[in-house]
Amino acid sequence: MHIVIPDDYQDCVRHLDAFAKLDGLQVTIHNDTATELDAQVKRFKEADALVLIRERTPITAELLERLPKLKVISQTGGGAAHVDLAACKRKGVTVMTGKGSPDAAAELTWGLVLAAMRHIPEEVENLKAGRWQRTLGTGLKGRTLGIFGYGRIGSVVGRYAQAFGMKVLVWGRAGSRERAIADGLGVVQNQQELFERADVLTLHLRLNDKTQGIVTASHLARMKPGSLLVNTSRAGLIEPGALEAALQQGRPGRAAVDVFDDEPVTDHPLLSLPNVVATPHLGYVEKDSFELYFGDAFDNLRAFIDGRAITNLAG
Repeated sequence: MHIVIPDDYQDCVRHLDAFAKLDGLQVTIHNDTATELDAQVKRFKEADALVLIRERTPITAELLERLPKLKVISQTGGGAAHVDLAACKRKGVTVMTGKGSPDAAAELTWGLVLAAMRHIPEEVENLKAGRWQRTLGTGLKGRTLGIFGYGRIGSVVGRYAQAFGMKVLVWGRAGSRERAIADGLGVVQNQQELFERADVLTLHLRLNDKTQGIVTASHLARMKPGSLLVNTSRAGLIEPGALEAALQQGRPGRAAVDVFDDEPVTDHPLLSLPNVVATPHLGYVEKDSFELYFGDAFDNLRAFIDGRAITNLAG
């Protein structure tokens, strides 16, 4: 069994405690992303198994056609939208998923809120350059956090906001609103109201056909000039180009983003804006999360190799 693990940017997988689960197996690890089809085929053509790090490499029908040895894909985390499951079924490739945790993404979200509202990145650079106190930050106590999508991550972020003395308003599907009410939080009447009232607005939605571009230029134009938009979910939730234009027009006043349409990113219009704090999709990139994700993925792979029953099949 030859196992290939792509996209290990930090070369961290081999250093995880969970990596011992693959003892005795042939493992090849790549520390960057191959985006061209021929390059992907060259890397994966000898693989019996792929262990994918979240959605970093899409597995398309075209790619699968050129991987005749591939038998199984073990996915880190619970999502497999980046894998063509129908094509895998036709080719007889088993796809297995694991579970995830909301904590790392929620913590990163809150880190971005604090960094943007208090201008922490700018002031760090100012201090290193010999400049003392050049900005005036904004506190969180008494201000309103808007949460668009109150699921596992959104609910943790809501608890953080309450600890900081913020008011919390929620909008989302009926289930989101019901959970928010049960937790004693406020809900708004529509999406527009959430954007109008929030001092900090954070997105916590899954990206699918219904949520693609759900945040439009008209929604952003309703935000306060001093407000902050935070996106640690998926870039595709926002209408293409709308956030860049809105920030240049001053509504919202700032943005903090962890996600981009095409990753890894080396150049993007948001990165040149002074009112943007940006991180390279770090939401789930944390030691405990990786131990959880890879522990599941490697356990699933061992079960497949040993011929044991697999209950967490994708699709």
